Amino acid sequence: MSLQRHPIKTLGIIGGIAPGSTIDYYRLVVARYRDMQPDGSYPPVLINSIDLKKVLALVNAGALNKLTEYLGAEVVKLARGGADVALLASNTPHLVFEDVQRQSPIPLISIVEAACSAAQAAGLRKVGLFGTRFTMQGRFYPDVFARRDITVIAPSPDEQDYIHERYLTELVHEIFKPETRNGMMAIARRMQVRDGIEGLILGGTELPLLLRDGGSADLPLLDTTAIHVERALAACFQ
Repeated sequence: MSLQRHPIKTLGIIGGIAPGSTIDYYRLVVARYRDMQPDGSYPPVLINSIDLKKVLALVNAGALNKLTEYLGAEVVKLARGGADVALLASNTPHLVFEDVQRQSPIPLISIVEAACSAAQAAGLRKVGLFGTRFTMQGRFYPDVFARRDITVIAPSPDEQDYIHERYLTELVHEIFKPETRNGMMAIARRMQVRDGIEGLILGGTELPLLLRDGGSADLPLLDTTAIHVERALAACFQ
């Protein structure tokens, strides 16, 4: 895809949740934009890096109204800075995405909706979901995917414990171990046999940093970061 014009919209990113994946977002935005605009230019991007510790504390406490208020205020900062469209560079805050979207002064691009469109385009009918425990146990992925007749399967409770623990103690701190990668893919393969999943949603934006090259023809991985970036840049060109 090549568009012979610059986007008229500035992309705003709520980042810092966690920093490593925010860096990945920025790199992907720049790289994909330059594929679309092979004239040497760069995209207009604003990043508001917020406090991961505060986000996790609010989620752990079940204080979703306060989380909505916090994220909503941070989106307003992006809008005041000149962003025309924005995204939350993380899956877990999508627990309150619809509430934040309703109060946002600018359009927000949903990582869940984008992933759902990608799964549908790939012809997937049943997919597994990795992420934090909040994501794996939340309804925001299953509910959105169900609207397009796609079933979302979470790992078993013990598997969720393993994924969540490695996520928060390693991945958010940019620690990527081969044994963790092997452990995650072993769970994915078990789910393929046990649950009949046809693909796996990397429902945490640190997961692609660990697993991005781990997919195969029989078990594709839905890289939510890359999918989200593609959808966001499309919005910038509209």
